[in-house]
Parts: sequence; C-alpha cells; structure tokens
Amino acid sequence: MEYWLPVVYMAVMGLALLIYVILDGYDLGVGMLLPLGNEAEKDLMVASIGPFWDANETWIVLGVGVLLIAFPVAHGIVLTHLYLPVTIMLMALILRGVAFDLRVKAGDHRKQLWNRAFFAGSLIASVAQGWMLGAYVTGLEVSPRGLLFAALIGLTLPALYLVLGCGWLLIKTEGELLDRVIVWAQRAIWPMGLGLLLVSIATPLVSSSIAAKWFSFPNALLLAPVPLLSALCFGANVLLLRQSKERIRARGWLLYAATVSICLLATLGLAYSVFPDVIIGRMTIWEAAASVDSLLFTLVGVLITLPMILFYTVYVYRVFHGKATALSYE
Repeated sequence: MEYWLPVVYMAVMGLALLIYVILDGYDLGVGMLLPLGNEAEKDLMVASIGPFWDANETWIVLGVGVLLIAFPVAHGIVLTHLYLPVTIMLMALILRGVAFDLRVKAGDHRKQLWNRAFFAGSLIASVAQGWMLGAYVTGLEVSPRGLLFAALIGLTLPALYLVLGCGWLLIKTEGELLDRVIVWAQRAIWPMGLGLLLVSIATPLVSSSIAAKWFSFPNALLLAPVPLLSALCFGANVLLLRQSKERIRARGWLLYAATVSICLLATLGLAYSVFPDVIIGRMTIWEAAASVDSLLFTLVGVLITLPMILFYTVYVYRVFHGKATALSYE
C-alpha cells in the first residue's frame, strides 16, 4: 500500500490533466479563434462549445484536488512558485465565464466588448497554463534559461489549442464557416509544429535528468516510437489539410483525433520523464505523499467521484453530439 497508493494518485492526477488538455483545450482554442468569425459565425462557434466548456474545466479541479490531498507538501511548493500564473489563469477563466453569458444578455451594444473579453480570457488562460507547464518541467527553476523555456511552452500550448479548436469546429460546423475553419487550420498547423519541435529540442537541454532518461541505451531505442508517432500524427494533419475542401469536410475529425494523439504521446513522454518525482529533481511521489491512512480515506472519495465525472462527461457528449445548432441561452 505504501508503494502503490502514491502511484495510483499520480496516475489519477495525470489522467485528469490529460483529459483537461484534450477537452478544455479545444474550447480555449475556439475562444481564441472567435475574432476571425463574423457575428453569425461567432454565435455558432460559441454554440459549438456551449454545452461542454464549463464541464470540461471540472477535470483541472480534479487534478489540482488530487495534488492537494495526496501530495500536500508538493502542492504547497508548486503553488508557491506558480502563484502568479495560477492567479492570472483563474482570473482569465472567470473572465471567460462572465463574457460567455454577458455577450448576449448585456445587449447588442456591448456584445463586441464581451466577445473581446472571451477571446482575451481564452488567450491569457492558455498562455498561463503553458507557462506553468514549462516551469514545472524545469523543476520550478528560476533562471533566465527556465524563464525562456516557460515562455516557449507558454507560446506553444496556445498554438496547440488553436489546432484542437479548429479540429473541433471541423466536427461541429458546416457550410461557409466550415470552409473558413479549414483555412484557419491550414495557417495554425505550422506554428504548432514549430513550437512542438522547439520544445522537443529544448527539453533535454534544460533538464539533465530528462536528458539522461531519454538519451541512454536502450532507453533511446525503446522510447523512439514516442517522437516518431508524434511526427507521424503531425504529418497526417499536414497531409489532410493539403487535400481538397471536399475531402477535408468528409474527414475533418482526423485533425482533432491526430492532435489528441499528439497530446496523449506527449503526456506519456512527460510521465516517463517525471516518474518517480512529483517535482522533477526535488521530491519523489513517496516523499511528498500524505500518510497511508489519509490516502486510503480519500481514495474512497476518488473512487466515487472519478467514475461520476467520467459518466456525465460521456453523457453530455452523447446528448449533444452532431452539428452545432443556433445559439440559445434559454
């Protein structure tokens, strides 16, 4: 129990954060794409994420909650170092929520203001999340090198979210908006690819422990499928977006599926790089874990909560599947 309970909690936390990136990533991406649409298209874009966006954020609450109850020492250290970006992210997410409702309820003369607020909240939250991820990968290192790496991921994650947003809109929209989304995706795919390439090169340079794990024999051989499959998924997206619009319309789901696969492979690579540390190079999951009695007690709540969140997530996506319809706040 003393060995496996921290491993179980780490797996639950990683799963929750992966699902958050996949689900909330696309609706943050749609928020960043909002200024590119006309008024009718903006309403349809918001309608495409309306039933899902707030439920998607449940997963980050679960992930941070697991960090707090299972690894309280690490929670204190991480949030102390990331206090400012966490605060900025929360303010941005609150701004999104307010803008989502007020863009219609405040009246037409204020709609543009709240549309801009929805875009700003989406962009700021995405950059803040990328910055926090970059800081975490460097072991919360405060140095020019660490800050540059955090800034690199702070730019790359929004680019990834933009492609996820395009993939979602290819699934949920049709007509002229769908044709415009294809153009947006063709422009967004290259910044994402460049960002991911630079992050892949920079990661072993900023973390000697990660470099030692990935570039030793036979690890390098065994781990080779991770970057190769990621490159294959990116190549599949590029090939898809070079086809005719008719073919892209028929296979639009492939953009989202391949980008989600990149997220999954990146998460597996990060999990391998981090384990068994909860803070890279500073603290293992066993050193940071709460007592076995506490972990056993809270495990009951996790075993009840996790299936319930999974169930209603699947249920909501099943109920609201298909193309988005006209926006309604009723």
